[in-house]
Amino acid sequence: MAPAIMTLAADAPELSAANTGFMLICSALVMLMTPALAFFYGGMVRVKSTLNMLMMSFISLGIVTILWVLFGFSLAFGTDVGSIVGWSSDYVGLSGIGVTELWDGYTIPVYVFAVFQLMFAIITPALISGALADRVKFTAWALFITLWVTVVYFPVAHWVWGSGGWLFEMGVIDFAGGTAVHINAGAAALGVILVIGKRVGFKKDPMRPHSLPLVMLGAGLLWFGWFGFNAGSWLGNDDGVGAVMFVNTQVATAAAMLAWLAYEKIRHGAFTTLGAASGAVAGLVAITPSGGAVSPLGAIAIGVIAGLLCAMAVGLKYKFGYDDSLDVIGVHLVGGVLGSLLVGLFATGGVQSDVKGLFYGGGLEQLGKQAVGVFAVLAYSLIASAILALIIDKTMGMRVSEDDEVSGIDQVEHAETAYDFSGAGGGASSRGTAAPAPAVTENKKVDA
Repeated sequence: MAPAIMTLAADAPELSAANTGFMLICSALVMLMTPALAFFYGGMVRVKSTLNMLMMSFISLGIVTILWVLFGFSLAFGTDVGSIVGWSSDYVGLSGIGVTELWDGYTIPVYVFAVFQLMFAIITPALISGALADRVKFTAWALFITLWVTVVYFPVAHWVWGSGGWLFEMGVIDFAGGTAVHINAGAAALGVILVIGKRVGFKKDPMRPHSLPLVMLGAGLLWFGWFGFNAGSWLGNDDGVGAVMFVNTQVATAAAMLAWLAYEKIRHGAFTTLGAASGAVAGLVAITPSGGAVSPLGAIAIGVIAGLLCAMAVGLKYKFGYDDSLDVIGVHLVGGVLGSLLVGLFATGGVQSDVKGLFYGGGLEQLGKQAVGVFAVLAYSLIASAILALIIDKTMGMRVSEDDEVSGIDQVEHAETAYDFSGAGGGASSRGTAAPAPAVTENKKVDA
């Protein structure tokens, strides 16, 4: 992604209806990814936490949209201030933008760029929620999103993609969000769970996914929406780079899924649906920063590496004792780090730029730049997120009570349950035996 600050010039390009329409479709695809993530996460938790998991993603659609319009777009993509953050009064409330005003150097309106970037801002905090399943107050989560996007996401987006941002100017390559989205979210997840602690029964009670079909549905929709996420990040396709990114997205995802399944079969003796879904997401994450710089063969390599190493990484929580409920760290943080660093090895110099990685004769220079971007975002997000979580925890409390967690966060926080079987009658019991006959008094049935 190569955004720049809007400056009108006499030779500015004309608005392209084709690119504008393409980007609006891509924006809609990226928006779909947040409900898809809700399904993906929602199926992975226990029944009693399903609705809470869905809502932790959906609330981001509301909160971040309003913040983005009010000041987020200005902080992320306004005129550079000290290479750290942006600010442009015309972007506050999106009030000073002309209807046909173009994003500098591109053929799409500023409004289209703003709404496309909004969808990235929405899904990033939603990604964090998977690490916090079962135990966070909904009001505390809503406040955390508000503070986190303001203090962490908006500035980091400027670092990485804003003209004048220090990582952008350094030449760090992040085509669609390996640092700004996935490392950012993964590091934040680690910071928060170190503050709020483990779920009741972690490493003792079974915490298996309650609906693997829901997980697969979410993964499939994420895969579908990710084409807009990645291919759209070139902001048009006049030169074919977006098409290469589209191909690489499919290729890396397929390779990662197969690699994860192979690892599972060797390590655990089975090919699982959860493994297939998780492997696909790992591939999507890893190709996000790198897909505009590598060839399809490079995309296969990146997918295989991400599939294998992310599969290994998800078990680290049991070794080190941190409770990452749905493997946000193992998939998004590790996958984002891998994808960002591998640019320094597999960049061909023939796609989005002439920058070459080590394997194509470019030496270690780009790998060094990528490492700076990776660890700067990781460290800032980890520390800032932990501080925000600690402040919230010490003031209003971040977690529900132990009794509420055990009884079920859906009922406590939302006064609902995901599935209501009270109206269902007859059929077999969960053990496969016949359901007991209803009691009979004076030849009349009495409801049990």
